[in-house]
Amino acid sequence: MLDALRNHWPEYLMEAAGLGIFMISAGLFGVILFHPASAVVQALPDPLPRRILMGLAMGLTAIGIIYSPWGRQSGAHLNPAVTLTFTTLGKVAPWDAIFYILAQFVGGTTGVYAVLALLGERFAEPPVSYVATMPGGYGPWVAFTAEVIITFILMTVVLTTSNIRKTSRYTGLFAGCLVATYITIVAPISGMSMNPARSFASAFPGGLWDNLWIYFTAPPLGMLAAAGFYRGILKGHDIYCAKLNHHTSRRCIFLGCRFGDLLKGK
Repeated sequence: MLDALRNHWPEYLMEAAGLGIFMISAGLFGVILFHPASAVVQALPDPLPRRILMGLAMGLTAIGIIYSPWGRQSGAHLNPAVTLTFTTLGKVAPWDAIFYILAQFVGGTTGVYAVLALLGERFAEPPVSYVATMPGGYGPWVAFTAEVIITFILMTVVLTTSNIRKTSRYTGLFAGCLVATYITIVAPISGMSMNPARSFASAFPGGLWDNLWIYFTAPPLGMLAAAGFYRGILKGHDIYCAKLNHHTSRRCIFLGCRFGDLLKGK
């Protein structure tokens, strides 16, 4: 444990900062696009165009974090379900996984509190409600199913594209496009979380604990199922590393990293 902290603390802080930045972006755009007093809401009363704009904003935020210097070094998991999946695949050491997940929870929650300090009640009151993820009108079980499906697709895409030489540099773009699409289409059904730390970060300041179980269980289930599908059904390529973007000279702390072999076509 101490060796992991001593040697890999920069990556832990980068993961915390990454999800913190993502939540700050979500909070700011959530208020701009959905608070009743916003000029955007007055100009665009139909929620669909505003969800499209929100999707674009968050997809671009995710892409920016993944391709940033910090994202290139930490791997830009930003999500306990992603870290857990790569851990089960043997690419993340157990103590690194524990500290990554802790950092993601702390960083995401800190980001939410930063927006709360800046925007106050505009961020806290409905319908923004700390940009909390909540089931839509179809109920919690439909939301649970939707979260399983979208996380399954996301992780399948990540594993497939990141382990093929010609597509590996574009994995972050694919992931960002899926985030944008999911927010546009799936947000009214499940709230579009895919991320236990992201949902906890929004739930914590307002005590919005109802149905939080969905976002703690569905994303890991969907991503772990995708890992099994990739290896067992697709008979996919070797898993070379746990980074979403490895086209960088920055160090890699993950187990058995073989990204150099991927670039050489081995």
